[in-house]
Amino acid sequence: MTVFKGLSAFPITPADAEGRVILPDLWRILQRVADGQPDSICVLGSTGAYAYLDPDQRRAVAEAAMDQVGSRVPVIVGVGALRTDTAVDLARHAARIGAAGLLVAPMSYTPLTEDEVFHHFAAIAAASDLPICIYNNPGTTHFTFSTALLARLATLPTIRAVKMPLVASGDLAGQIAELRAALPDGFSIGYSADWGCAPAMLAGADAFYSVAAGLWPHPMLRMVRAAQRDDAAEVGRIDAALAPLWALFKTRSSFRTVHRAANLLDLTTAQPPRPVLPLPEAEDDALRAAIATLDAHQH
Repeated sequence: MTVFKGLSAFPITPADAEGRVILPDLWRILQRVADGQPDSICVLGSTGAYAYLDPDQRRAVAEAAMDQVGSRVPVIVGVGALRTDTAVDLARHAARIGAAGLLVAPMSYTPLTEDEVFHHFAAIAAASDLPICIYNNPGTTHFTFSTALLARLATLPTIRAVKMPLVASGDLAGQIAELRAALPDGFSIGYSADWGCAPAMLAGADAFYSVAAGLWPHPMLRMVRAAQRDDAAEVGRIDAALAPLWALFKTRSSFRTVHRAANLLDLTTAQPPRPVLPLPEAEDDALRAAIATLDAHQH
């Protein structure tokens, strides 16, 4: 059974202006997410600001997640890093503390070739026995995985999943069919960008990697479960209720939006890491309205 299935929740990593992780706030957020019983929690994804934290801070976050919720919900740890040796060290640490899986993005400054990405992933895969999800996120990494490269990476025994961006054409079912034909049986195909949860899961995705679930796991889990039983009407009802949040995610980014939402929910005073600026105060009324709708669906 793969950990890369169903709903994976991606919480923020609250930190102060100097980049120090605010552990009590992180604990509070993690407990809130775990109470919703998602299929997994992924710390140190893009939402968890992995790219803005040093390795010691990242290890502290991973340890906090395992200490606080590791016995309740499988914890996936993001270990992507600019240097292969750093990513390998983080992968070994995640394995030592009992993480359930790894999320790996091909971070880069110098644009990477497919061979470079393959060998980067191969080194991380050799560092532990933990299953790995490939993080295909060209919006941040500026690297797009071809189907051929995904198939090549899938020959490595611990690489078990891919987290895909939404397809520009909207033909999610077609893309999933193409990937299934190229990848081994049982290889998990999942998606991110929360406004795409409904169509992706109804199209047959195995997993959804959700920013919203990092604050509101209950409605996101209900939407995923409804999709898993092919209840398109219920999926559509929940998705429509969350449309105000999706609008903010699309126009202002999910990263800025959930940081401000965590402030308004009194979970933390943390701001996004600079140079990222907070959500403009002019959006607070729209966000409060979205939060009211989400809170109504939270239980």
